[in-house]
Amino acid sequence: MARRGEHPVAIDSSRAQLASARGFQREFGLDFPLILAEGEHVPLADASFDVALSEYGVSIWCDPYSWVPEAARLLRPGGELVFVVNGTFLMLCVPDEDVLAGDQLLRPYFGMHRFEWPEDESVDFHLGYGDWIRLLRANGFDVEDLVELRPQEGAVPSHRLASLDWSRRWPCEEAWKARKR
Repeated sequence: MARRGEHPVAIDSSRAQLASARGFQREFGLDFPLILAEGEHVPLADASFDVALSEYGVSIWCDPYSWVPEAARLLRPGGELVFVVNGTFLMLCVPDEDVLAGDQLLRPYFGMHRFEWPEDESVDFHLGYGDWIRLLRANGFDVEDLVELRPQEGAVPSHRLASLDWSRRWPCEEAWKARKR
């Protein structure tokens, strides 16, 4: 994006991730702001951006009832919000964070929100489809697309929670696209 004349800003809550990003900026001759901040509280002005993108960052690790309003605050009217999350079916079928998903539903769909894992201290946030749509609309977004990702022929296994066979039968990742009214 920077090479195309855009003005990206990277925001992360991890100093280590930002240090890696600085290294990549040096390696590839890029320079744009890297900001240490929580996705729910970004220290930038209202209507600062045309696009907000999260690929497994704020879209999973932060409570959507906090980060979606913050994204709405940061985006200009007509701005796009694009985010990738673990698939809803995946979250219903995975028994534990370190075990591959099976073919049975293991937790309820209704009331999905906060997922805590017994083997570590991490917390993920996942919503059902209707809850996502209602939350986005309540914050001034229109949903433009939901892409349920599926591996192409010749793909190699790469998801830590789903086998390649599982991922060909059910979406293990979802990409949402919404536009601020």
